[in-house]
Amino acid sequence: MRSVKTALALGVAALAAAGSVMAPSATAATPSVNANGKAMTWTLLADGPSGTVQVGGGPLSNAYQGDTAVSTALPLLCLRVDGRPAPAGITPGFYAGWARGTVAATGPIRGTRLTSLAVADGVCANNFGPGWRMAEFHDGRYGPNLESSGGWSFWAYGDVPAGTRFWTSIDDQPANPWN
Repeated sequence: MRSVKTALALGVAALAAAGSVMAPSATAATPSVNANGKAMTWTLLADGPSGTVQVGGGPLSNAYQGDTAVSTALPLLCLRVDGRPAPAGITPGFYAGWARGTVAATGPIRGTRLTSLAVADGVCANNFGPGWRMAEFHDGRYGPNLESSGGWSFWAYGDVPAGTRFWTSIDDQPANPWN
């Protein structure tokens, strides 16, 4: 039978190895200090035309204080903005803007591993390549030349799993895993 000390050492090594797979750097291993222990999440709201999806908070989301314990492992919603125009059938508005790109979801990662926006952006880039970053609440654009920013949901090209929540950032509220 292994000693408790040996078992703990093996467990720490396994966690470190698992963390290096999901985390872009050693800084990702430092847990966040979210004051209320919750962060905002989004979900797939609809499938749209031409390979588009609408992602947003839905009724379970709390953009002000967070809605999901940061100890939970969820996919991270990532976005690559490349300037694509909205396809026919999408009319961007304040509550459902056009993100001008593609979304994708990572594998599950504990919110406590997302210690900063830079770490979260790194997870997206490590999973999908250069130019990918964590999706943000205000990424939906609308109006003439898509010059205005809305919130609560947006449309983008992509394919994300239905029936799950995704870590999504918000730049003007303390509802991120790292807050």
